[in-house]
Amino acid sequence: MAEEQKTETKEPLYVVPPVTRAIALLRYIAAGNRCRNISNAAKALDINRTTLIRLLATLEAESIIEPIADDGGYRLGTGLIALASEALNERSILQVARPFLKQLVDSLNLSAHLGVLEGREIVYLARETPNSHLASTVREGTRLQAHATTIGRILLAELPIASLRSLYAGQAMESFTTKTRTTLAELEKQLLTDRARGIAWSVANFEPEIGSAAVAIHDHQARAVGAINVTGHASVFAEDGPHAGKIEQELKAVARAMSEALGYRGWSADQL
Repeated sequence: MAEEQKTETKEPLYVVPPVTRAIALLRYIAAGNRCRNISNAAKALDINRTTLIRLLATLEAESIIEPIADDGGYRLGTGLIALASEALNERSILQVARPFLKQLVDSLNLSAHLGVLEGREIVYLARETPNSHLASTVREGTRLQAHATTIGRILLAELPIASLRSLYAGQAMESFTTKTRTTLAELEKQLLTDRARGIAWSVANFEPEIGSAAVAIHDHQARAVGAINVTGHASVFAEDGPHAGKIEQELKAVARAMSEALGYRGWSADQL
């Protein structure tokens, strides 16, 4: 009881700590941790060992996780997969995305992704990759820091400035490379450039030797509901190189077509 009361004082009103722990456990398992060693898993999750055992038993009973017969431990279960499938089917952006991502892969021979903004993170919903050893290894469901990624930047650039400042007020911004903006003032300046250009561009900003560019996707209400990007070797994204113009042109054209498929008609003359 003391542990419950201590936790609740730290959480926002109406947050239920057992549910928070269950979600943390699911994300832990989704990341490839099978919980074969209960003590180690409890320590990693900062959850009482007995509580962890009960959570595992409950989630298994609901088919949200399932035991792995041969190797031991747990993996995500069919119950969760069914829920996820229903949720994804409700996202019209996901329903139309894959042919457009494949179009980008075919035209640019780069990996293509669809992502959405959730708080200060982006979540990858879909990806298509070329037949190349440099193909992206980012999995669907991966979460990354928005301020450091092209998908995140172009979506943050769509926010009203007051919303952006509220989102990052008092929040530390992790540095991934020397190019990462780690203060709100620096980020705001970068986002102004991204929005004016209509594309967020990176040459090894997030990861050494990896380049990326992203454009926002808008729906019929002119909301930025997600973004698509392409990634590859940083040299391909050199802005004075031979590929930059084609990458920007193709990515914007596909983003425009995908937005139109969602009912968006708000393009200005200089975007057409």
